[in-house]
Amino acid sequence: MISGKLYIISAPSGAGKTSLVKQLIAEMDDLAVSVSHTTRAMRSGEQDGVDYFFVSVETFKAMIEQQAFLEHAQVFDNFYGTAQQTVEDNLAKGLDVILEIDWQGAQQVRRMLPESLSIFILPPSIEVLSQRLQNRGQDNPEVIARRMRDAVTEMSHYPEYDYLIVNDDFNLALQQLKSIVTANRLTQNQQQKTLATLLQDLLN
Repeated sequence: MISGKLYIISAPSGAGKTSLVKQLIAEMDDLAVSVSHTTRAMRSGEQDGVDYFFVSVETFKAMIEQQAFLEHAQVFDNFYGTAQQTVEDNLAKGLDVILEIDWQGAQQVRRMLPESLSIFILPPSIEVLSQRLQNRGQDNPEVIARRMRDAVTEMSHYPEYDYLIVNDDFNLALQQLKSIVTANRLTQNQQQKTLATLLQDLLN
């Protein structure tokens, strides 16, 4: 049976992770982003089951009790988590699955699924990161200052990851992401499953 590969992608806020992953999904087949569960309110334009699975705090806590999450965390007043069943169903379909999570979530997933691969996306400089956060126009200076402090903490965990990509030139960073996924689809172990019929024909 062909099974997909699990990719963990982390980055500090403002490094461009979400844009890169969105474009990667648009340009590559058999690739899915795992949809997380959250207790936060749905924002305008969001769809349940597409952006997040929006659930109550009671439901979320019940899922924790049932050990339904690969990883989960409380961010300020809200809970976020990755349901193990959703990930395993997609992997079983032969899809490669991307988890967009922070370093703490990544540590939890690696413990549960050590065969996963992890990618960390870095900004080209601290100045560029700060500028990107300011350009969003979404946050006040205090929030930006906190995000910058969090970014340094997040980036200090880069040695825990298998791959590092610097998002300076978006298209180059996207190409590098594609290269990682493509290379892992061509490993002997993976190709043995994908090319089972051909290999049998060639050797008989």
